[in-house]
Amino acid sequence: MLNGIAGRIDRTRTAVARATLLPLLLRGGIGLAFFAAMLVAWPVSLVLSRYAVLLMVVAIYPAFAPRGRGVTLTALVVVGGWILDTTWYDARVALWRVLAVATLLYAGHSLAALAAVLPYDAIVNLDVVTSWLARAGMVILGSAVLTVVALGLTAELAGGAFVLATLVGLAAAVGVTLLLARLLRRP
Repeated sequence: MLNGIAGRIDRTRTAVARATLLPLLLRGGIGLAFFAAMLVAWPVSLVLSRYAVLLMVVAIYPAFAPRGRGVTLTALVVVGGWILDTTWYDARVALWRVLAVATLLYAGHSLAALAAVLPYDAIVNLDVVTSWLARAGMVILGSAVLTVVALGLTAELAGGAFVLATLVGLAAAVGVTLLLARLLRRP
């Protein structure tokens, strides 16, 4: 038992000594993005309560293990907090909050994907990280613009037209998913 613990401590010391700056900054960005998402999504009364430490631990966990299921767990906790805040606590659904939660979740997920392929001791060219972040920024900007446009259109559609548009959008999403799955199975 003690040998196992001593071995882990030695491996941790070696990892800390060999770590390089950019992979550590990426992992810090993961924790920061997910923690900010928690702050925006969860009810303020719970964020400022004794649950704050637990939420912070859940948010920071993917920074230490970006390859595991921690990213999915953290995203589910953020979404759970959003649902809790907007249903149980009857918080108003504001556009800035929707865009902030989506942006922070995507940024955390994208940084975790990059950190998952970079060892903690990798020597990484800064261009790799900046081009990755630029692509992620373009996706975030495009998604935000499409969200605002879609919400503007739904304000004009009332009653049955809104339900019809929702069903058509859902059918299109399922159709594209099936088409992509079929194309990926082709030799």
